[in-house]
Amino acid sequence: MRLSQTGLGTIRVNNLDKLYPAQDMLLQTNQLVQYGTGIYGYNNVPLRLRQNVENVVRGVLDKYGCVEILLPTIQPTKLWEESGRLSKYIEDGTMITVETDKGNFVMAPTAEEAVTEFVRGRISSYKNLPVTLYQIGEKYRNEIRTRGYLLRGKSFPMMDAYSFDLNEEECAKTYQNIRKAYIEIFDILGLNAKPVAADSGAMGGNLSEEFMLESPIGEDTILVDKETGIAFNTEILEREDADEYLKEKYGVKDKNNVESKKSIELGHIFQLGTKYTKSMNATYIDQEGNEKLLYMGCYGIGISRTVATIYEVNTVTGKNGEVKGTSLPVSVAPYLLQIIPKDEKKEIAEQLYNKLMERNIPVILDDRTQGMLGAKIKDCYMLGTPYMLVIGDKQAEGMYEVENSKTGEKKIFSEEELINEFEKIKNSRKYVR
Repeated sequence: MRLSQTGLGTIRVNNLDKLYPAQDMLLQTNQLVQYGTGIYGYNNVPLRLRQNVENVVRGVLDKYGCVEILLPTIQPTKLWEESGRLSKYIEDGTMITVETDKGNFVMAPTAEEAVTEFVRGRISSYKNLPVTLYQIGEKYRNEIRTRGYLLRGKSFPMMDAYSFDLNEEECAKTYQNIRKAYIEIFDILGLNAKPVAADSGAMGGNLSEEFMLESPIGEDTILVDKETGIAFNTEILEREDADEYLKEKYGVKDKNNVESKKSIELGHIFQLGTKYTKSMNATYIDQEGNEKLLYMGCYGIGISRTVATIYEVNTVTGKNGEVKGTSLPVSVAPYLLQIIPKDEKKEIAEQLYNKLMERNIPVILDDRTQGMLGAKIKDCYMLGTPYMLVIGDKQAEGMYEVENSKTGEKKIFSEEELINEFEKIKNSRKYVR
């Protein structure tokens, strides 16, 4: 990408939000554009980060045997009446409804009803099972209290998956399969999100876990058992059978022997059983020719929330502790290298940029004609590029000094070595190119 084509001048930010500095920086630099409370547009770099996160999610889920589909985001209210959830979601005020002369609709906050309709009458035999379907698309919730920019918005991209099985035992196996996939996804993204016992809430079902990342900016509080290290959401304590539930499901003997931690919820998995298939009459024919209810699980990852978290946990600070930008993880960074030449070195920079592009290496060339060299270096941190190359007067001809924007470590390469090194880095990334 050439920065001259983005319309961005050199960037300045002031008085960053102390709780969410990285996202505030995105807003101040026009990388995010706010259209209303909890409604955002994405400029190129955060958009590509979002796409890379989605590709990691896709790649891992495909590996674990899931199949991608696409469901409508505008849905007829009759589906929600069938499941019995319409009135609850409307009463809660979280559902966005659309009334027209052609019928009444809702903007999907989730898709259990839509996916049950998708498989109802279509997955009709035990021979077709098990099936796990997923999609990545926009969801809509009329959040009363939007918070943390992309962490909680009214419109947000989400990965939601739904499994269908023969019985409770097979449903539990699928649940564990997706649980493993989640652990792998967050590991690739560089986020130490761990499964935490949770209450199923309005989703229903017998078992659920949230994938939580410990963070001072989190709005959730989890309790960590001092003896086992097992964590659970405080909502679990509201269950009438909290003691028995924690002991039976997680081996937590004393719910009072815990310490609290602030956390960000990045994903949630549910073992639903027949809650939706019963109310919506989604069945299959078993080996004996009997009609049986499908057993169901559902699984979600907040894509925009994950993007926001990646930005916030990868901030880079200056000598006085001030946030000066981010250094996005190589595993999902939209661009791996940012080339920043002095004016008299632009031709050399152009040649190197073109050679990198020929090898499909994602790179930024700062070819803007305005702005001082120091300001352009600062902009590398604003864009979150993990490596920068300043082409000035100090290097010997044909040699390039590359700096890691997170650690400050510098290495010198010849042109061929540099191209080979970044091709190697690019090829080492899983599901992202």
